[in-house]
Amino acid sequence: MTWHQALRRELVDALAAVPPDAPTLCEGWQARHLAAHVVLRQTSPAVGLGLLLPRVTSLADRRVEQLAATVTDDAAYRALVARVAKRPPAWHPTAWAGDAADSVELFVHTEDVRRGAGAADPRPLDAGLSDHLWRSLVRMAPLRLRGVHAGVVLVREDEVRARVRRPRGEGTAVVRGEVSELLLHLTGRGTAADVHVEGPGADALTAALPV
Repeated sequence: MTWHQALRRELVDALAAVPPDAPTLCEGWQARHLAAHVVLRQTSPAVGLGLLLPRVTSLADRRVEQLAATVTDDAAYRALVARVAKRPPAWHPTAWAGDAADSVELFVHTEDVRRGAGAADPRPLDAGLSDHLWRSLVRMAPLRLRGVHAGVVLVREDEVRARVRRPRGEGTAVVRGEVSELLLHLTGRGTAADVHVEGPGADALTAALPV
C-alpha cells in the first residue's frame, strides 16, 4: 500500500468519527465542507484549477458550498464520506501523481478534522512516512515562505535540519518540532501545531505564520 492510500483511509476514519457539522482547522469549514472539498478536488476540473488560479477560487468555493449543502442528515454525510474513500478517476492528474499529489493534502486534512474541536495529541508516524513527509515539506517550503523576509531553518525531532529560506534582511528563524507539527505550521495551521520558533527572524516568521 502506498502512503497516499493509507492516508486516505485515515482521513476517512477521521471524518466518519465526527458529525457533519464538526469544526475543522479550515476557517469557515465544517467536516462536511472538508469532505466536499476532497471529493471535488479529485473529480472537478474547476475546483482543481481553483487551488492554483486565484481567479477561479470563488467558483471552486461555490462548488464546495453547494456539495456541502446537500448533506442534510447523517445518511447523506456517510455517503459523502464514502466518496472521499474512492480513488480519483483515471483521467485526473492525482490518479497518476500518487504520493506527490495527495500525501501532504490527505495528512493535513486529517489533522484539520482531528484538531478542529481543540487540542489533539500528534499521531505517531511510521518512520518511513515521517521521512516522506519531511522530504515533501522541504520541497514545498520555499514556495510557502516566499513572502517571508526572514531566513528559515526547520529542525525535526531527531535534529535533522534543512535551511528552506535564506534571510532577506530579517535574520533567521529556527522552527523546531516533529515532522507532523512542522508540516501543519508551514501550511498555516501553526496555532494548532506544537512547534517552537526561535532566533532573530522569529518575529518576521510568526507575523506571516502565527503559532
